[in-house]
Amino acid sequence: MDEINFQEKMNQILERIRELPASQAPTAVEAADSATARRERVQSSVNELQDALDYLRLSVKYLVFDLEATRRENAYLRRMIEQSNRERERNQRPEEPRDDERPDFGSNGWE
Repeated sequence: MDEINFQEKMNQILERIRELPASQAPTAVEAADSATARRERVQSSVNELQDALDYLRLSVKYLVFDLEATRRENAYLRRMIEQSNRERERNQRPEEPRDDERPDFGSNGWE
């Protein structure tokens, strides 16, 4: 039930309460006021819950963004480490002459 419907129904109930004999009216008014107060507390709780859910959704989005950024950064750092390791290995072993730097000995190698 939305707020407008609730207010309409509550006004109808209050009109009927006013028609009651004076001895019954205070009890009925108390009940109506209590119902109104409970409705307001429930509505307030629903609003607080909605706000909490909105905050949770936003927090989850930030966490997912952070996780994706961390994964990208991790992959980038791994590539850097692998490249550094390859360069270190290349610098530690003696260089082999490239094919274009080797002497050409002809087809049998002794010419």
